[in-house]
Amino acid sequence: MKTITIGTRGSDLALWQANHVKSQLEAIGQNVSIAVIKTRGDQIQDLSFDKMEGKGFFTKEIEIALLNHDIDLAVHSHKDLETVQPKGLKVTAVSGRENPCELLLINKSAHNPNAPWELKKKSIIGTSSARRKSQLLAIRSDVEIKDLRGNVPTRVAKLKSGEYDAILIAKAGALRLNLDLSDLISVDLTPDEFVPAPAQGVLALQIRSQDKELEEILQEINDHQIQKLVGLEREVLGLMDGGCQLPLGVYCDNRYVHVAYSDDAMHPSRYFRFPYKDTPEFASKIVEHIQHQKV
Repeated sequence: MKTITIGTRGSDLALWQANHVKSQLEAIGQNVSIAVIKTRGDQIQDLSFDKMEGKGFFTKEIEIALLNHDIDLAVHSHKDLETVQPKGLKVTAVSGRENPCELLLINKSAHNPNAPWELKKKSIIGTSSARRKSQLLAIRSDVEIKDLRGNVPTRVAKLKSGEYDAILIAKAGALRLNLDLSDLISVDLTPDEFVPAPAQGVLALQIRSQDKELEEILQEINDHQIQKLVGLEREVLGLMDGGCQLPLGVYCDNRYVHVAYSDDAMHPSRYFRFPYKDTPEFASKIVEHIQHQKV
């Protein structure tokens, strides 16, 4: 039996994700190995996401390895992928969705149980996400936003060292890494109040378009319902011509589609909610409403 080689970044979270898929494949009788690939996003640590040019910062080198047949399968955080796949590649399956909430982690010295989000006024919040910055400006305009880079454990360590009063991270990453956050205050920001990135909490399984044998195998672990919902989220993202740098949050819970959008990270987000419709033109209708503000 052929061994399926999974390509992944080398961060703790990326390795957890790759090993999660490896375990799923082994459970259905496949032989699997993992290859670690360093990406440009891993190497550039001194710039925030919204100051980095281009898209695909955490995926391009892995995709090149896939096209070169150095690996058979790439496992990505779905939200990191470009909406248009490189020629010769396709996302053929997705994982189930981990908790999509944003997680606000607060140093106890900045905790105020009577304040919005239990965070004292004029706190310093760490994030390098344009989407998070613009939503913070809309909801907590009193806070100071300071850029924050590094993998999830590094970000938490910077918070604990006192560089920030609070930081925002995806709850999915904290859960997958089983981080010890006992000495911090944790506040879940639900997707309807603080809209996550399109496909947040979901893993994308990417293969060569012509690899029909592997595509068939991966359908055994594919979450078809989540694939449909995040497909809508990412279609909205694609129609808005955005990547990690666009201040856009989109979340579909099978009842409503929640959207937060701003023209740039220095302006507050505007919020929209649309009743979910399973129709081919729904994403384009959402984008038309946003662009023309016809809610």
